[in-house]
Amino acid sequence: MAEKSRNGKVTVVGAGFYGSTTALRLAEYDIFETVVLTDIVEGKPEGLALDMNQSRPIEGFETRVVGVGGGSYEGTENSDVVVITAGLPRKPGMSRMDLIETNAKIVRSVAENIAQTSPDAVVIVVSNPLDEMTALAQLATGFPKNRVMGQAGMLDTARFTNNVAEELGVPVSSVRTLTLGSHGDTMVPVPSRCTVDGKPLSDVLAQDRIDHLVDRTRNGGAEVVALLKTGSAYYAPSAAAARMARAVMEDSGAVMPVCAWVDGEYGISGVYLGVEAEIGREGVRKVVEGDLTESELTGLREAAEAVRAKQADVADL
Repeated sequence: MAEKSRNGKVTVVGAGFYGSTTALRLAEYDIFETVVLTDIVEGKPEGLALDMNQSRPIEGFETRVVGVGGGSYEGTENSDVVVITAGLPRKPGMSRMDLIETNAKIVRSVAENIAQTSPDAVVIVVSNPLDEMTALAQLATGFPKNRVMGQAGMLDTARFTNNVAEELGVPVSSVRTLTLGSHGDTMVPVPSRCTVDGKPLSDVLAQDRIDHLVDRTRNGGAEVVALLKTGSAYYAPSAAAARMARAVMEDSGAVMPVCAWVDGEYGISGVYLGVEAEIGREGVRKVVEGDLTESELTGLREAAEAVRAKQADVADL
C-alpha cells in the first residue's frame, strides 16, 4: 500500500481547550506533515503534543505534533496556515465585546510574530470579538486581506443546523442552513436558504419556531458559557477552524461561511464580515454572493455598519 502523502505545516497559537482540540483535529486528518501548538505557558504545549503523538498508534495517523512553550515561535517558521486562538474566553454574563481591549493586545502581538516568522501564511482568527480581531490581525500582519479570515459563520451555521435538526427530530445531514453577518448580536441567519430534506424551512416549521431557533443560534455561544460556568465552547468551534485550515491546505475551493474582507459584494465595501467565500491555498479566493430576501440583505448591511465602526476602533488597540 502506497505511503500517504503529507504536506505542509499548520501552527495553532494558544494551547487552551480550543487550541489543543483544533491541533488534535488537524493532526488526525493525517494530511499535514507537522502541526505546531504554541502557548505562553512553558511545558503545557509540549506536554499536550507528547500526549497527542502517543495517540497516533491508536488512531492511525502519522502527522507529528510539536509543542512550543514560553511564548516562543521557534519551530513555527514558514507555516502554511496559522490559527490564532490566543486570548481570554468569555465568562457567564460577558459579551464578546467585553474582551476587546485585553484580547486586542494579545492578538496584535501574535500577528506581529506571525508576520516575522511565517510571512506567506494564511491566517485564521478565532479569538473574540471575532470580527474585530480578524480586522486587527490583518492590520498587524500587513498581509493581503484575502490571506486573513475569521472563523464565525462555519460555527454559527453548524449551531443553526443542529438547532433545526433537534427541533424536528431529524438527522443533521438532512438539514441545510446558513448564517451571515457578524459573530455576535448582528448575526444574520438566512432562513430563505435553509432546507430540510430539500424542502424550504418555512414549509416544515412555523414562523414563531423559526424565530426562536434564530434567536437561540444568535445566543449559541452564551448558552454554552452559561452552562459551563467557566470557559467557553471549543468542540464545535475547533471543528470549524480545522475544516477551514484543511480547505486552505488542500486548495479545495470549498465554499464556506467565514469572516472575510468584503469589497463591493452585496453593495457593501471596506469591512470584514460574515459571508460565503471560496477557500483555497491563497485564503479567500472570492466572496460568493447568494440570493437573499430584502430583509436578509438589509440585516447584512446593518451588520456591516455595526462592525465597521468597531473595526476602525481596533486599529489603535
